[in-house]
Amino acid sequence: MRFALLLSTCLLLAACAGSPLNPPRNQPAVVQPVLRTPPTETRDTVVALSFSGGGLRAAAFAYGVLEGLRALPSAGGQSLLDDVGFITSVSGGSITAAYFGLHGAEGLPSFRDKVLLRDGEAGLRFSLLNPTNLMRLFAGGLNDRSNLNDWLDRDVFKGATFADMFKRERPVVWINASNAQYRLAFPFHERAFASICSDLASFPVSEAVAASMAVPLFFAPVVLEKFPDACREPLPTSLVRRGAERDDQYRLRLALQRAMKDYRDPRAGRYLKLVDGGVTDNLGLVSILQSRVLLDTPYGPIGEHEAVTLRRLLFVVVDAGQGPSGDWGRELAGPSGVDIATAAVDTAIESTMRMSYAYFVPMMRNWERDLVTYRCSLPDARKDALRALDPHWRCEDIRFSVTQISFADLPEADEAALNAIPTRLKLPAEQIDRLIAAGRDAAARDADVRRFSRMVQRGE
Repeated sequence: MRFALLLSTCLLLAACAGSPLNPPRNQPAVVQPVLRTPPTETRDTVVALSFSGGGLRAAAFAYGVLEGLRALPSAGGQSLLDDVGFITSVSGGSITAAYFGLHGAEGLPSFRDKVLLRDGEAGLRFSLLNPTNLMRLFAGGLNDRSNLNDWLDRDVFKGATFADMFKRERPVVWINASNAQYRLAFPFHERAFASICSDLASFPVSEAVAASMAVPLFFAPVVLEKFPDACREPLPTSLVRRGAERDDQYRLRLALQRAMKDYRDPRAGRYLKLVDGGVTDNLGLVSILQSRVLLDTPYGPIGEHEAVTLRRLLFVVVDAGQGPSGDWGRELAGPSGVDIATAAVDTAIESTMRMSYAYFVPMMRNWERDLVTYRCSLPDARKDALRALDPHWRCEDIRFSVTQISFADLPEADEAALNAIPTRLKLPAEQIDRLIAAGRDAAARDADVRRFSRMVQRGE
């Protein structure tokens, strides 16, 4: 009875609080938006990466992988790090992705001291014994912008916006959150913001990373406002065609169509509420599939020019997720209700990750096939122009490879020690350094990464 009264009181107080914890910070679309710096040279070799969630554990492991790529040679005396052209990220991995997107390879050496060794939990609320915290929990989240976003904005990204990221030609970075209402990934890129008629360039990078890390209940959702009156671009009109055969992507097309329609409909509300990207897919791969479906071209989401000049793409999926935990099978009693709840969430995330990766690999094969078909069907004049730029150009000469790097690629004792590191925003220096070394070692050990390095050096 006492608990019921306390719960009722907290719900009533939370309802009276009313105001949102994270007011939107995005702006309407502008007539002349800041555009990404166009590439000054055509690259036929690209390394793409996905960084998983997992707090600073994931951020440090991803950083180690980047340093591992720096140590592997590419063509022309460069390294595979110089070939990184695209990163998709979730949650903790988004810290590393966004920092690399802002500062490039030359900024990486300072990442350990400036970010990974900082205390991201100093301003966070944890206690549920505090009535104020319970009120905040029932109002939408234990922590809000003043606890997480401000740390990211002040200490990590120092007020940077996506306009700052656009100043660099590469890599293109997609920071992924989840639109929980529509059960879809929401990537922070230009097309996603165009769908809600908003300007990405003026949006703070810290807000995108905070949305990607907004674990439900522990963090309040990050809110975006829709601006239908500021729309500059039409929405896709052919996601679901009447009378069309229901293929294996029909349900995804239907979900995307419903979301896109509501994004432009003022009657559907003014706001989007975004939570942790790991709720949708903790590897950040689903947003690529969504973009393939939305764009409905043989080459999207890459541009047409890159599609016809690209020869080799290596996609490295970096997974810092933890392995099985607990020893429940040793005795009849247990586990506790908290352990069961935590394990249920972990199970849902892990199973979704397995399925997303299992679907991603054949999708990449189909994407490669579509590109070959598209390139070989180009007009002869276009093919002649491409051969004039590169005498060795052939329409069928394109190859996509996918590999996955995780703790499981390391010796068993190292894997066990890494799995024991918690998902936190504050870790001791020895654990950070162990994670960095593990990422560097895993990249160097991966057979597909080494094979790709040899292949591009030889110009194959």
